Amino acid sequence: MTSGADVMRVSIGLSGKASDEELTLAAQMGCAGVVVPSPRLSDTLRWEVDDLLALRRRVEGFGLRLEAIQNMRLDLFDEIRLARPGRDARLEDLLYTIRNLGAAGVSVFAYNWRPNRLYRTGHVPTRGGARVTAFDVEQVRDLPLSHERAYTADELWANFAYFVERVMPVAEAAGVKLAHHPDDPPLPDGPAIGGVPRIFSSFEGFKRGMELADSPNWGLLFCLGCWSEMGGSDYVLDALRFFGERDKLFYIHFRDVQGIGNVFNECFIGDGQVDITAALGVLKEVGYTGCLIDDHVPHMAGDGDGGWGTQGRLYSTGYLMGLLRAFNDLS
Repeated sequence: MTSGADVMRVSIGLSGKASDEELTLAAQMGCAGVVVPSPRLSDTLRWEVDDLLALRRRVEGFGLRLEAIQNMRLDLFDEIRLARPGRDARLEDLLYTIRNLGAAGVSVFAYNWRPNRLYRTGHVPTRGGARVTAFDVEQVRDLPLSHERAYTADELWANFAYFVERVMPVAEAAGVKLAHHPDDPPLPDGPAIGGVPRIFSSFEGFKRGMELADSPNWGLLFCLGCWSEMGGSDYVLDALRFFGERDKLFYIHFRDVQGIGNVFNECFIGDGQVDITAALGVLKEVGYTGCLIDDHVPHMAGDGDGGWGTQGRLYSTGYLMGLLRAFNDLS
């Protein structure tokens, strides 16, 4: 395991189960730690300290660090993002959880501002027949409303301002960083999907979000793939530099895509459009000391019909480790 939290390091994203097999493989690969998505701790937005401590200690029992928890029940979070009835009650639940995250020693919680669940429109084969997700905006232009009505970007921005005004002081007091994931697919110039615009789909959107939050505890879960979807390699590098210089990079999804804008597909690391060595160079330049993790890995032979995608995880994480090792040795 990589020791210390003051170096750029490779960790791994688990499934929501965070099974013993996944944790064992993470330890065997030499990962520094893990990110656990949507852990099954409660049917509400309230997570108890004891449950969070048990999760953290279980991860640490494998010689790993719990780098972050990513997301919780998205249907309940919709009440906050869309200002639906019950918003303030759900916010109180979330504030309760943030305090407990801090008390349990979980320092990063990731979330997004994307009420609409649509993620991809299908799958396509990539290198050697591995299967990856794909998106084509023409297949979603005429979707019915995903919620009870259509929303405007101004409404979503007002709801976000309401959210950060109430949440950020509590996160600061608890010592918890809130890492904001981009909309995916971002569609900065595309239609509102299901009647819900995607306001965190551009550099300008994230800059506005940073200014509204106005807190050292608000930053980015920087997904290279999403930023690559927005504008390609230079767009990624410029954003890494801008937000990195302001200590706003809380952790990194290190993946990529082929295609910019309304049509794209995911791919193996190194087969996409981002200069990944240059991306590491920018992270080094800005003094980034967080983790890099895989994300949305290709579905490879031996991975079965679904689940975590073990073969893809092993490949992507090993690639990342070798890339970072070589970069550090040569830089």
